[in-house]
This record gives sequence, structure tokens and C-alpha cells, in this order.
Amino acid sequence: MIDPRFERLAKLLIEHSTSIQPGEHLLIEAFDVPDAAIATLVKACRKAGGHPHVALRSTRLMRELVQDATEEQIKAWAFCDIERMKKMQAYIGLRGSQNVSEMAGLPEETMKMYGKHYMNPVHIDQRVNHTKWCALRWPTASMAQLAQMNTERFEQFYFDVCTLDYEKMARAVAPLAERMRKTDRVHIKGPGETDLTYSIKNIPVIPCTGSHNIPDGECFTAPVKESVNGVMQYNTPTIYEGESFENIRLEFKDGRIVKATCEGGDNDTLNSIFDTDAGARYVGEFAIGFNPYIMKPMKDILFDEKIAGSLHFTPGQAYEDADNGNRSDIHWDLVLIQREDYGGGTISFDGEVIRRDGVFIVDDLAALNPESLKG
Repeated sequence: MIDPRFERLAKLLIEHSTSIQPGEHLLIEAFDVPDAAIATLVKACRKAGGHPHVALRSTRLMRELVQDATEEQIKAWAFCDIERMKKMQAYIGLRGSQNVSEMAGLPEETMKMYGKHYMNPVHIDQRVNHTKWCALRWPTASMAQLAQMNTERFEQFYFDVCTLDYEKMARAVAPLAERMRKTDRVHIKGPGETDLTYSIKNIPVIPCTGSHNIPDGECFTAPVKESVNGVMQYNTPTIYEGESFENIRLEFKDGRIVKATCEGGDNDTLNSIFDTDAGARYVGEFAIGFNPYIMKPMKDILFDEKIAGSLHFTPGQAYEDADNGNRSDIHWDLVLIQREDYGGGTISFDGEVIRRDGVFIVDDLAALNPESLKG
């Protein structure tokens, strides 16, 4: 018997997130996901008239493939997957993992080579820009541990978060997107030394309500590349390619990260990430998070970047649909929570405070607060 939660999620992914139309080809890439969940998604795609394709992956096997790979192997692998992606009109990535640190300890140069010759051309350049796509985690015991929940409770939390009323969220976020499109100067203040200013003038604004990520709940743009000045001190722990970091502090001058430190994690490793290429020290995304069910970090960025009362300010590659011209082999979403229980803080647009201590305080944005989105 199929879990009815699988069916609700599959319906959302096919009908809302990717909006599969008759005759469209969908690639389902599944990492460590139960066969029953994949089969349910295949059936939902066929019911919509689409053509499902499945690529089964394992995070442990991915490590084996990557750790001793040559550039020749990575390029050949990427060539094959790019050609397949070119045949697809849609993509759904289901990402489970029994160990979120599976890629930890691989040589830095190997991971940079993998990013440059596989992840960027296959996913950033081809998939993101040329398919209707949606990426989501799959609940595992490993994720439950990070969320500090038992497995059963976490699974229920996961399905509650992932299948909320995204049409209601889309209506609520429209005024925020409109405000951001009219904004020039942004001022961020927060715990620690966070005091940051930048411009978002004339950069496109993209509200996200279940079309590209599940769970969802953010509105993003990008700073004008050389406009960022001040300090951002993130208060959310993060994992990058298996390595854990906490309390990352970035100092910016004219858009560039001129100093990077952390209290949890290795400072040399941190700076080596930002030295990946010239664009890694500039920011490619600024986003405001507002999912009402996600209230605390769990070292999983697809959840953490949507935390109610948060924002993320992302060193590296800009998205083409909100492009500030920055190009990099990295795109590292780093999260600041501004709710009172995390130290508070404000977001101001052109001198007007629109969110204080994680709560939207202007009338046209009140519908984005948790009590409204949940109701």
C-alpha cells in the first residue's frame, strides 16, 4: 500500500512545482530514496501525460566516483548528463542521504574540479536555465538527527512543511516582490557585528512558492555586485561539501569579501572556498525566508534558507533570472536568522524598516508572518 503522503507530495510536484504538460519529458534524479516514492512520482507524471525518466543515485557511490576521478572522467560524465538534460523539459531532484557528511575529507582540488566540470555545466548552466526544475530533500534518520527529532516525528514534520498551501503563499509574497522591485538601498542589522548596506536597484526579483524547491518560502534577488559594504555575521551552522562551519563572519568592501572568519570550523578551509575563483568573494543572491513551519536550523540548506524570520546572503554564482553579473563555481547559501530568539535584527528598504526581529511590521507584508501563512 502506497503511503498517502507520497501521493500528496507527488501531486504537488507534478501539478504545481513542475506543471508537467502532455508530451513533456521529466527526469527524476533520486538519491537514496525509497522505490515506492519514485514509483508514485512516475505514475503521477504519466497521469499528467508526461514521459518520466529515472536516474538512481547513491551518495556513497557518488563519493567513490568523485574521490579518485580524473578531469577526463568528469568531463565525459558531464557530457553524457548534459545531453540527457537537453532532452528534458522538467527535472525533479529527490535527495535523501544516510550521511550528510559523506563527501567530507575529499581533496579540495578534487571537489573544485567536480564543481567546475560537472555540477556547474550540468546543473547550474543547463538544468537551472533550461528546464522547469524542483529540488527537494527526502526524510531520513540522518536528517532527523540534525533536526533533533525522532524519525517518525521528523517524517511528519517533513510532509507538513512540504505540502503546505503554496498558492496562498504566492498571494502573500506578491507585495514583498513589488517592494523589492522598487527598492534601491537595503540595510541589514543583526546580532554580533552585522551591519551591512547594498543596492538591489534594477535587479530582477523572484518569489519562490513551491516551483523550484520543496519546501519553499523565499523571495530572492541579488545585490548590485560592487555595492556591498559592512559586516555580515551569520548565526546558522552550515555544511559545505561535507565540512561543517559555524558563526561565519564576512567583511565586505565595495562588494568583495575582504575578511572571512568562523568560530566553528577551519578558517583556512573557509578562505580556500572563497578563493575558488574571483567571483567566490562576491555575492550572487540576497533572499528573505518566510516558511511558517521551519523555525530552527538543521544544517540542510533547502530547509534552513526558508526559516521564518531569516535571510540568506550568498557568496558566488548569481542566478540568470536575477543576475548581477557575478560568475563563480560556488553558490553558498549562508543564513542569518533575525528573530528575537536568535538575537533580533532589522531589514530596511530605502530607510524604512520592513521587518523587525523576524516579523514583518508593514501592513502589506503582514500576510507573510507565520500566524497568517499557517492559518
